[in-house]
Formats: sequence, structure tokens, C-alpha cells
Amino acid sequence: MQVTVLSWRDAEHPDAGGSEVFVHEISRRLVAAGHRVTLVTSRPAGSTARSTRDGVLIRRRGGRLTVYLHGLAYLLSREGRRSEAVVEVINGLPFGARLVRRRGLLAVVHHLHQSQWSLIYPGLKGRVGWWVESAVTPALYRHVPMVTVSEPSRHDLLALGIEDVTVVHNGTGSFPVASETSPTPLLCVLARLVPHKQIEHAFETLADLRADHPDLRLDVIGDGWWADQLTAYAAQVGVADLVTWHGHVPDAERDALLGRAWIALLPSTREGWGLSIVEAGVQGTPTIAYRSAGGVTEAIVDGRTGLLVADRPAMTAAVRDLLADPERLAAMSRDARRHAAAYSWDDSAAAFSDVLGRVVRP
Repeated sequence: MQVTVLSWRDAEHPDAGGSEVFVHEISRRLVAAGHRVTLVTSRPAGSTARSTRDGVLIRRRGGRLTVYLHGLAYLLSREGRRSEAVVEVINGLPFGARLVRRRGLLAVVHHLHQSQWSLIYPGLKGRVGWWVESAVTPALYRHVPMVTVSEPSRHDLLALGIEDVTVVHNGTGSFPVASETSPTPLLCVLARLVPHKQIEHAFETLADLRADHPDLRLDVIGDGWWADQLTAYAAQVGVADLVTWHGHVPDAERDALLGRAWIALLPSTREGWGLSIVEAGVQGTPTIAYRSAGGVTEAIVDGRTGLLVADRPAMTAAVRDLLADPERLAAMSRDARRHAAAYSWDDSAAAFSDVLGRVVRP
């Protein structure tokens, strides 16, 4: 069948993250199964208006906000009306496909953004954004089937009044690489460099521990528009000399860096799932994250494949305890690897296809 996917970013976007990886991995497997998939998304500077990746046709129009108008315009076009299924990825703001489409519509929501709205847009703009997400979207999409990536996100959506929510976990395309663990203590953060990832907390942990562990270092893997502020903050707390900035790297290099680290940190305010947790786990690296962040409570088996903590001081204490207990750290490494092996994009795509078939079927 012909499937149209509306998403504000594609996997090649400079600010792409876990949501875009999910969309691409599912879309390319739909193509492999014989479907025709068109992804309608925004067009960042320097990108082409049209391209094909892994059989997925990508149409890029508009910017951060105007992409929503272009998405609706495409659905109303002759080509868009031929689609038997429309998958709308709601990342804070909806495209509003429900206004022009009654059948064959499936929404994808990774997580709610209440904490991000107030963090990135303090004041009226953030309150309006959260009102749209928490009131307007549920009123419009209450009866539209939805897919999300974790049980905590499912519970959040049900609490807003959405009636039909199915969990399809993220998979992973990573494989264990032959990477030697760093001989000296090494932490890592794999994330987009944006405010709600709170990478500043990793710098504060590093500052608190450097007296007891003078050889402790931190790898930051990823890029984003908050990079300059993070660089300045690392200098402010006195750990600039302990941080290595790798930027956005190819998957193989990412996996090698994850495999060298002793512990991964994910101090994010909110995650639908935490794809980086599983990617680190594949390489045998346990992750410490905040229990309040939502989907991470499923991606991490607390005490076995990583640790869930309450706040930044607790994260520091957890790192200190693991560095002092190499046997426990080694056991977590083994369990993290076994746990991550249970997730695959093929399984995710099969589950997603089941939901999509239910939506399209008369």
C-alpha cells in the first residue's frame, strides 16, 4: 500500500534524534515488505528537496513551523490523497492530519513534552505549547489509534484521554564491536546537545568526582544547537580539560566509543524510551538515568543493566559507588549486553505493521 509519513525531521536532519531513527527504521522495513513509503518533512539548510534513502522517498518542504502547513498541503494534493495510510509523528505539536483525514490515520507519539516546553520556552510560549499538546491534541486525536515506545508514555497518553495506544519498543541496529574498555575510568554521554538532555549534570558529576578520581574523563558523543552553551558550562565548572567532544560520528565509531566507556550517563528530563541506553548496552556499558524521565524505566532494568536515580547528587553517588565496585560494574556490563540483545528493529517493524494493518483494514 501507499503510506505517507509526516514528521517534522528526517534521520538526515542535523538535529535528528531517537524519534527520527525510529521513523526511518520502521519505514525502510515497510518498503522492504513491499509498501511504498513517502516521508514528508522539513528542509534544513543545505539539504535537497527530494531524495531516496533505503527505498523511502523523502520530500522536504518548509522550516521548523511551516513544515506543518506543507504536510497538510501534501495530504490534500492528488498524490497525498492516494495514500491508504497516513502516519503522523506528533513531536509536541500535531500536523493536524485529523482535520483532513478520517480513515487510515495512525499517530506516533514518543513522549509528552511538558518539561521541555517550560525549559526551552519559559513563559507564555511554553505554556501555550503545553496547552496545545495536553488539551488540543487529545481533543482532536482522542479516537485516533496511537503508537508509543514505552509503557510510561502509554500511561501518560491514556491519562490525557487518548483511547487506543499501543507500545512498540525501539529496536537497535548496533552490534558488539571489538573495542577495548578504557584502562582508566571513562564516562560517556550519547545525546543530542539540547537543553532538556541536561548534559550539564554530567559535568557537575565530573567536577564532584575529580578529586577522588583524577584520571576520570568524559566523552560527549553527539551534536546540537546547545553545544556552545555546554562548552562554556564545562569551563565554568572547571572540567573542560576532562571532556572530549566527539560530535556526530558514524555508527561504527559511536559503538566503539560506547564500548570504551565504563558508564553511560543520561541526565535527560524526559525520554520516550532512551535509544542510547540500548545502544550502550549492546557494547556492555550500563547507563545511569533519572527515574522521573519516563521511558528509561523500561529501557533500564534498575540495579541490573544500569541504575535509576532521583537527581543529580544521586547520579554522582551512583557513579562513585560503581567506580568503587568493579565486580558489580562487570556484572552490570554483562546484563546490559544480554538485555539489549532482546530488542531488534525487525521485531519493532513487525509490531508496527500489525497496528498499521488494523488501522487500514475496513
